[in-house]
Amino acid sequence: MTLQALPLAPHRNFSWVIKLSKRAIPLCLALYFLPVISIFYILCGIIDFSRNSDRSLESINRYFFGNGVLTWLLSPFNLLLDLLCLPFLNKGIYKLADLPAEYQQEITEIIKVADSADFLNLLERQIEGKNRLMLFFKWYGVNNLKFGSVPEFHQERKYIRTIGVSAFNGRTSTSRHFGPLRASLRVLYNVGPTPSGKSFIEVGKTVNHWRDEKLFIFDDTLMHQSVNNSDGVRYCMFIDILRPSPLPKVMSFVVTCIRICLSQSRAIFYKNWDIAK
Repeated sequence: MTLQALPLAPHRNFSWVIKLSKRAIPLCLALYFLPVISIFYILCGIIDFSRNSDRSLESINRYFFGNGVLTWLLSPFNLLLDLLCLPFLNKGIYKLADLPAEYQQEITEIIKVADSADFLNLLERQIEGKNRLMLFFKWYGVNNLKFGSVPEFHQERKYIRTIGVSAFNGRTSTSRHFGPLRASLRVLYNVGPTPSGKSFIEVGKTVNHWRDEKLFIFDDTLMHQSVNNSDGVRYCMFIDILRPSPLPKVMSFVVTCIRICLSQSRAIFYKNWDIAK
């Protein structure tokens, strides 16, 4: 009988311990030196994270230790915004009819323009030779006049602050991630031919396939992921609107502050994208 050596423990188990330690040590140090502030942030984070329908260990890890850390750090401010928006409760995922009539009108006007053949031709010229493209017509209230061929997107509007398009070539997706602040809501509209196959956005446990519903509105501080597993290009108009609130000027001021803070660091958030210029 031939003796065989016992298999060694997988190296990945040791790596997992190291990774967990790196994440736990800073939190333990913060609890030791700044206990009140740390407990406050932990409680705010728990309340904020609980809004997600997917509360798996992976999601918890992403929120507190992964790409959701910024959302966690801003959770006290986001919870304050929720209070300032009352009596408009944050539904997380919205239908167009859930929004006030003035909001619906502005969104509908943009969608009509997005459905034109000329607009689709513009997008097709921009995506050529690229895998993932981000194209801005308006960013936090400031127009990108490079694309003056769509003047309707540059009109001053009361609630719309950002108008752009994200384009994926086939077999492309984002990672699961969280938006940082919820002074606004994200409106997505699938432009052009509906991609064949699996092309969808997933927000928590909600999956919206573009072949079934072209319009999708949600709070992007919830964990979400965009996937295009079709062979064709997926064009998605994205529109950021102020959250419905009895204090719209406050929401508008917050969005303006975001623009000022991000004006020099926007590339960090879109480092995996080609930005049309």
